[in-house]
Amino acid sequence: MGMGPSGGAGGGRRRGRRRGGGNRPMSDINVTPMVDVMLVLLIVFMVAAPLMTVGVPIDLPETQARQMNTESKPITVSVTPDGRVFLADEAVALEELVTRVAAVAVNGTDDRIYVRGDTTANYGAVMKVMGALSGAGYSKIGLITEQAPQVP
Repeated sequence: MGMGPSGGAGGGRRRGRRRGGGNRPMSDINVTPMVDVMLVLLIVFMVAAPLMTVGVPIDLPETQARQMNTESKPITVSVTPDGRVFLADEAVALEELVTRVAAVAVNGTDDRIYVRGDTTANYGAVMKVMGALSGAGYSKIGLITEQAPQVP
């Protein structure tokens, strides 16, 4: 009744081969592992992005002041222990600082400027940077510090 030469129903000697025969490679691409890797990379970059804001390594002082709320991305100026000045992560001479900040400022003198002074930096060097910016008309200048541990 419906028995083929191999003893099974439906007959022929097709053992899992596709039509056309031969040992052709499978042409389907499995996309699931690629999607998994891309999602993991997305999560890694989302976590690491806030840590990569400014590349100049500085030991910030600690304070009990509360954190400020900011809506727009501020301009960051850093002062290293040896007195060098950086705009974001690019070295700038103090004489060129105001013109370079003006080129970066989107809202003119209304932009927020954060000064990151190293704990061991000369107080005079940090004040020269703040004085130059204040003299150029920038009134929203803030100092960035580390949050001090709370003592109960």
